[in-house]
Amino acid sequence: MLALGIPFSALVSVIFGLMILSFPIGAYVVFNSSIEDKINYDYPLTGNDVFPVDVNFEIPFEFQLGDIFIFVWCIFIILFTIAMLGPKKNFLKSLSPLMTEGKYDLNSNYLVSIVKWFSILIVISILIDFIQESVGVPTEPPEAKNLLLQFFDVTTAPIIEEIGFRVFLIGLPLFLVYSHKASFLVFLKSLWNPTENLHIFETKKALILIILVGIFFGAAHIFSGEPWTGGKFAQASASGIILGWVYLKHGLVSAILVHWSTNYFIFSYIYFLADINEISIQNAFSHSLTNTFEILLIISGVLSIGLLLLNYLNKKKEEKIDSSMSDPQEKLDNFDVP
Repeated sequence: MLALGIPFSALVSVIFGLMILSFPIGAYVVFNSSIEDKINYDYPLTGNDVFPVDVNFEIPFEFQLGDIFIFVWCIFIILFTIAMLGPKKNFLKSLSPLMTEGKYDLNSNYLVSIVKWFSILIVISILIDFIQESVGVPTEPPEAKNLLLQFFDVTTAPIIEEIGFRVFLIGLPLFLVYSHKASFLVFLKSLWNPTENLHIFETKKALILIILVGIFFGAAHIFSGEPWTGGKFAQASASGIILGWVYLKHGLVSAILVHWSTNYFIFSYIYFLADINEISIQNAFSHSLTNTFEILLIISGVLSIGLLLLNYLNKKKEEKIDSSMSDPQEKLDNFDVP
């Protein structure tokens, strides 16, 4: 595992640095860039713009786009700080044993897990896109009527969608099935981190729920008000399943930040490149820096899959050794002296 641990730790550290840089870059896109001539950060938004649900009444508040962006931006910084410091070790201390001893605790740091699952999600998405393109099934996004509003929607989506799809559709059913206490505090804790606060003794039911919600998540992307083409269904469903598993095992912070990584983190660089180079968003996706990011994430994703497999095999090996060592003692315990 040490052979994978050193390059994995290096890549995770690079991606970690790029994530930190994306915070000021995204703020620049909203407040200083010229990606959109028609509106700027002063653009007024109503509650219905922020929470795009089909209701027959007005959500009674109105703010400027820049105000809501900064509010959401600050939430991401708080969540990122929580992920960097916990739950057991901080980011650097979590990577240290992986680089020196080849030992990897899957649950020691949120941020390491976030980068791992984000990279895996990117690898799976690229594979699905490659397979679908080879058989003539394209994955095209809806046409952007306004680039600044599109970036704003991409920024707010991780919080809105993770609360809607993961907390309400996964967290609530898990609490109803596995909770043994009718406590409001336990209820809130279980929604924050299901595995840590519920006795989920059988993951089969939870996994079925995650898959169903993931499929629903995929369908929502092609049947929403401004839908993607049909090729997005498989890609979004796979992403929804991964996000559901991350929510189950690592909690809401990790699920939101993995989603944040696929949205704000990537698109902040895309829009920044488009602005400074005066090119279209489509051309920014083909920029050399974007291609470098993609290569880094693919390598990180492959290493992450390798580490998961090695960790699984080592766990099975340890269980087998423990079982063989306990057998002689069981025989002595069961031996009846005449």
